[in-house]
Amino acid sequence: MSNLNSPIPTVLDLEAAHDHCRRVTQAAAKNFYYAFALFPEAERRAMCAVYAFARMADDLADEPGEPAAKAAALADLRARLERSGREPSTDPVLAALADARVRFHLPLAPLEDLLRGVEMDLSVRRYAGFDDLRLYCYRVASTVGLVTIEIFGYQDPAARAHAEDLGIAMQLTNILRDVREDLERDRVYLPQDELARFGVTEADLAAGRATPAFHELMAFQARRAREYFVRGERILPFVRKETRYCPAILQTIYRRLLLQIQARPERVLRERVRLSTTEKLFWMFWLWLRHRVAGA
Repeated sequence: MSNLNSPIPTVLDLEAAHDHCRRVTQAAAKNFYYAFALFPEAERRAMCAVYAFARMADDLADEPGEPAAKAAALADLRARLERSGREPSTDPVLAALADARVRFHLPLAPLEDLLRGVEMDLSVRRYAGFDDLRLYCYRVASTVGLVTIEIFGYQDPAARAHAEDLGIAMQLTNILRDVREDLERDRVYLPQDELARFGVTEADLAAGRATPAFHELMAFQARRAREYFVRGERILPFVRKETRYCPAILQTIYRRLLLQIQARPERVLRERVRLSTTEKLFWMFWLWLRHRVAGA
């Protein structure tokens, strides 16, 4: 989890549990926290609880240790998640998440699929083709969308497909941004058949060689992510106006990030591409005006 050393609250200390999740989100995920900041309190708390759970699972998979020990820790987390829906939990994240599940009728299945996606990182370090990668993206990202649209509120079941697509678009963007960092951990998420098709080797990536073939590969990957964004952003009219701002800012921040990668793909071989705080705040303010003042 986060390195925040706050005491574990009692089962009845929901205020402390939700505050813990807020601080985890604020410290570890500025993009998400910006999107949650102007939510009504109950919705903001629920979003932070979902994020903190995803962070907890991800950290269990990425921390040092043997894969078998990590798998056991994730299995234990899955069991505690399931029990938290029936009995009180002393874990601050699970206590806050259980509260959010009750308040917003959050489904359990996507949270369990999220853990299956995180478990894939314990054994899968390469993906043969996009179908395999898409399953991973669904499990680690679309599942979060399928949970959070229950917090946003919607009536038409078609919203779920758009939530899945937006999650995949965001995860594909993360993969393009993190090429260098992932390679340092012996993980390559770019599909192996597409690396071969464009003539890009892992040695090229490790050496930071931004060849013409690399640029063509990245342009292809960016086009795919953009197609998922086009489908994913269609979720906006489906969710309540008072919560629409959140998916709007998330997809905007990630699309702007994708545009930066498209403009200079060689950057991902030497640094982590980021949006500046100023740019994030600009888009926050612009979308706030659009969704709250103009009623879009």
